Amino acid sequence: MANTTQSAKVWKKFKRNTFALIGLIYIVLMLVVGVLGYLITPDQTPYANTMHLQVTNKKPGRTFQFLIVSRTENVEKVGVLEKMLYGQEADFKSIPITSYRVQGNKVFAKEYIGDDEQAEEEAYPLVSGENTYKQTFYLGTDMYGRDLLSRLILGVRVSLSIGLMAVLISMFIGVGLGAIAGYFGGKIDAGISWFMNVIWSLPSLLLVIAISFALGKGFWQIFIAVGLSTWVDVARLVRGQVMALKQVEFVEAAKALGFSNSRTIIKHILPNIAGPILVVGSANFASAILLETGLSFLGFGAQPPMPSWGTMIKEHYGYIIMDAAYLAVLPGLAIMLTVYAFNLIAIGLRDAFDVKGQNTNV
Repeated sequence: MANTTQSAKVWKKFKRNTFALIGLIYIVLMLVVGVLGYLITPDQTPYANTMHLQVTNKKPGRTFQFLIVSRTENVEKVGVLEKMLYGQEADFKSIPITSYRVQGNKVFAKEYIGDDEQAEEEAYPLVSGENTYKQTFYLGTDMYGRDLLSRLILGVRVSLSIGLMAVLISMFIGVGLGAIAGYFGGKIDAGISWFMNVIWSLPSLLLVIAISFALGKGFWQIFIAVGLSTWVDVARLVRGQVMALKQVEFVEAAKALGFSNSRTIIKHILPNIAGPILVVGSANFASAILLETGLSFLGFGAQPPMPSWGTMIKEHYGYIIMDAAYLAVLPGLAIMLTVYAFNLIAIGLRDAFDVKGQNTNV
C-alpha cells in the first residue's frame, strides 16, 4: 500500500509538468507506431525496400500509377503478427506509367521516366487480377525511389529498440558495479572507481566505434556497443546513492538480522534509489538514440537496407543545399523530437522524485 501511495504521488507530480507529460505521450505514440510497424506503412515489403528508380526524389504528396508487369509464384502469405514484425514480400513487379491501354492479352503502356519526358509505348503481358494500382507518396520518395514515410516509420522501431536494449544493458552493468563499489568500499571501491574513470575519460562515440570494430557491424552488435558505453553514468550515480544509504538505520537493522549483503542491497537499498536510477535511465535512453544515429551515419550502425534515421541522413545530407532538403531534415527532425521527449521525461521524473543535485545529463 505504501508503494502504491508513493507511486501515486510521483505520478501526480509528474502529470503537473505539462512538457514532461507531452513528452511521455509522444514516446507512447512512437512506441505504438514502432510496434505496429508494417501494418501501418504504405510499403509493407521487408524493410520498405521497394525501389522505383524512375520516381526518385519526388516531392511529398505525389501520386503515381503503376502497372504490374509480372507476378511471382509461390510467395507465402504471412499472418498478421508475422506481417507486423517482418512485413510481407511482394508477389509482383511493377513500373510507374503515365498511360496504358489493354488490347487482347497485351497491355500497351508508356513508362514514366520524368515529368518533362515522354517514353515510347511498349507492350507488356496481361497478368491475372488487377493490372494497375495507384500509390501516393505522402512524404515523397528517397534517392532510390522508396517511400520515405514507410522508412521513417520503421526507423522508429530501430531507434527505440536499440535505446531500450542499450539502457537495459547499461542499467544491469551500472547498477551492479555501482552498488558493489558503494556498499563494500575500500579496495573494491577503489578498483571499480578506477575502471569507471578510465571508461569515463574515453569519448563515447569513439568507444562505441571501437567496440563495433571488435563485434562487427550489425543491428544486434549495436545493442551491446551502446550499452557498454553508457553504463558509467548509472554506476557513478548508484555508487554515490549507496554510500549515502548504507549507514542509515534500516540498513544497519538488516545487517543485525543477519541478512546477506546481496539481500540487503537488492531488497533494501536499491528500491530506495529507484527514482534517481529512472531519471538517469531516461536521459541515457536519449543518449543511446543519439549514439546509434551517429554510428549509422558513419556506417557502423544498422546496415542497409534496414531503415535507420542516421542512415537516411547519411544518404541524403547532400540534398540539404538542393530543393529536396526534407529528405535529410525529416529523419533529423524525428531524432530531435524523440531525444527531446526523453529529456523532458527525465526532467519530469527528476522533479516528481524530488531528486536534487544529481547529474542526469539533461
